[in-house]
Amino acid sequence: MGCNPLFITSINSGSNGNCYYVGNAQEAVLIDAGISCRETEKRMLRLGLSMGKVKAIFISHEHGDHIRGLTVMAKKYRIPVYITPGTIGNSKLELPEDLINSFFSHQVVQIGSLQITCFPKIHDAAEPHSFMVSCGEINVGVFTDLGIVCEQLTLHFKQCDAAFLEANYDEDLLHHGNYPYYLKKRISDGFGHLSNKQALELFTTSRPAKLTHLLLSHLSKDNNNPVLVENLFKEHAQDTMIVVASRDMETPLFTIGGSSGSSVEISPLTDSTPLVQYS
Repeated sequence: MGCNPLFITSINSGSNGNCYYVGNAQEAVLIDAGISCRETEKRMLRLGLSMGKVKAIFISHEHGDHIRGLTVMAKKYRIPVYITPGTIGNSKLELPEDLINSFFSHQVVQIGSLQITCFPKIHDAAEPHSFMVSCGEINVGVFTDLGIVCEQLTLHFKQCDAAFLEANYDEDLLHHGNYPYYLKKRISDGFGHLSNKQALELFTTSRPAKLTHLLLSHLSKDNNNPVLVENLFKEHAQDTMIVVASRDMETPLFTIGGSSGSSVEISPLTDSTPLVQYS
């Protein structure tokens, strides 16, 4: 299937909100919608991206920093939402029934020429999932909110041309920081978040030769340092571009599978482009 390249950006990444964009020249999906619809619109507009191109939103789990902007966005643009029964059951979302689409573990959902593989992850939520978005032979992984590096994560990471990978905390900063004990335990007990060390081990032991971009994601404001983690990964990066996804703004738009560069111009579809729901 000749649909390369893919375009990716982190619209926001962190405990204050998560939203990731993956698409080709015709259609795109959002993984999570954790910041306001208005702020998502502003950031996409700065990148030359149209909401009319977004054909689906996939929700990883029910925590507020992943769903905060979902209801307004889905209703405003009539975007189908792909979400597990357990996730919607444990959320307070008020979504129109006709926009709700259930997915299940290991299901591949077809959205136009994009295939979204949904697989389970370990996190303290009802039915948490990670995603790999594919078009032809190009694969982009969205891997955040991870308690541990499990077999499924490793399997899918090894297939990626690019990935958003959680590097939430530095172990020393967390240990010596001001968080109460119960919160430190929640973060690091195997059901919370991935440390820099755990993420780096996955990167160094399972990195595919074709991995061109690694976007380090969901960094803790208090227990990590962007310069520290960027330098840590760059020591082992070889030909992989290392980018730290911001808690406060969008990253550039990266091209995956075409000419590699920090930003590109693509022809956005207008918001009047017909929205087709795919099963």
